Amino acid sequence: MPQKQLKQVVESSGQALHQQAHKSWLWKGHNTLLTDGTTVLMPDTQENQIDYPQQSNQKPGLGFPIARIVGLISLNVGSVASYAMGAFQGKGSGETSLFSQVIGVIAENDILLADRYYCTWAIIALIMQQNSHILVQNHAQRKPDFRRGKKLGAKDHLIEWEKTKRKPGWMTQSDYDALPNKIVFREFSVKGRVYVTTLIDAKKYHKQELAELYTQRWIVELDFRSLKTHMKMEMLRCKSPDMVRKEIAVYLLAYNLIRASIARAAKVKNKFPEKVVL
Repeated sequence: MPQKQLKQVVESSGQALHQQAHKSWLWKGHNTLLTDGTTVLMPDTQENQIDYPQQSNQKPGLGFPIARIVGLISLNVGSVASYAMGAFQGKGSGETSLFSQVIGVIAENDILLADRYYCTWAIIALIMQQNSHILVQNHAQRKPDFRRGKKLGAKDHLIEWEKTKRKPGWMTQSDYDALPNKIVFREFSVKGRVYVTTLIDAKKYHKQELAELYTQRWIVELDFRSLKTHMKMEMLRCKSPDMVRKEIAVYLLAYNLIRASIARAAKVKNKFPEKVVL
């Protein structure tokens, strides 16, 4: 089967499972997605080295080709809704570049949980443009000033963020120009940690509840650990880039099938899927 079709099967199965999550598993009526990046190794063949070169600080013959994968994983059911992969380093290989290939999968009213690396003007603006939501920790380079903006509560306010002059490398100039000149979002602090979100209704979404929801972001790392350690995806076996991409797709498809079984069991037992062990 062609790799493109395998990837489509992975995504269609993962998205269907995510969208059919039982209403009791949702957070305030929202489906929630997690995103993060990870890496995998593969056999040291010339073909693999061309598409997925080893780290530049390793001498030839002493390292393995390495690929970066960015995934969208359902918090509610654990399925892989979408993914993008590329080389570990070089142009277009960064996490946000790969994330730009899957951002359109985030449905209207879905919430995305991501680490502070994703707290950029362009990502937040794109999320808002498609009527989705995001909750991230504030980027370390952004210094909050709770004296500004519209106050919603103690260390909780709405602020404007003007479009930066420099577009990200993964966007075309025309797409960047089409975004608004400024966006309005919510910024708040809980126990010294500053968060950014597009969920601006402070009465419906109390900042303590949002901070508690964000603690579940780390589950994406457990999902990747399950794939790489328990399912042995950390070191691939295929010796050509095309077969490597197919191998990854088959791993992710098998993972979605396992998650489907867990979701069915959870529904029968009236439990959250993450509480079910097969």
